[in-house]
Amino acid sequence: MYPMTDQKTDEQQPAAEAEEAENFEPLTASYERLRHSTDSAELSEFARRPLPDRSDQAAFSRATALLEAVAGNRHTPVEDRVFLATTMPFPNVLVKLSEDPEPSVRQAVAANEDDKNWLVGRLTKDPVPAVRDHALRNKRTSWKMRLEGAQDPNADAETLDYLGVLGTELEEGAPAVLASMVRRAVALNPHTSAQMLQKLADDPSPEVRHAVAQRQ
Repeated sequence: MYPMTDQKTDEQQPAAEAEEAENFEPLTASYERLRHSTDSAELSEFARRPLPDRSDQAAFSRATALLEAVAGNRHTPVEDRVFLATTMPFPNVLVKLSEDPEPSVRQAVAANEDDKNWLVGRLTKDPVPAVRDHALRNKRTSWKMRLEGAQDPNADAETLDYLGVLGTELEEGAPAVLASMVRRAVALNPHTSAQMLQKLADDPSPEVRHAVAQRQ
């Protein structure tokens, strides 16, 4: 015979399940409620709430869908939007955050290495230099975007220092021709530091060394 405590739990189980079903909010209703909520505390709590285990596919999908609503709500505190932009791997959430009016949020998206390359590419064109720079230093950025970044006369020296060693000190297995084109563009960029130019003067690629010589 089972203990009384277990029997009581078994008897209460159907009632608990019925109450849970009665209080369950459809996904579309929850999404709209969170999307339009002005309750910053509720939005912050949801942003920081651990996701369900992936084995519970329905609950996991629901939670990630609702995070999109939280990410797109400007009443969600900035620090929580930055947290989501930094930690989330989900494209639907990151796309919302990539359009955020707060540059620090877009910068966090730009640095997120779970981004899709097209999303990082979009952020290499951001009007805020810090966002562009983080996007260009993201390993997800395409070589086309890296080349355009290296050619940008507004690129800062720190970003050019990063682009100037692609294929040599960083990403040594990178496509040689593409990496060389990026380093050559760095050599020709007016914002490239003297230290980087000195390093590029000894580059293994003749095209890069020739570009440095053109600067002298």
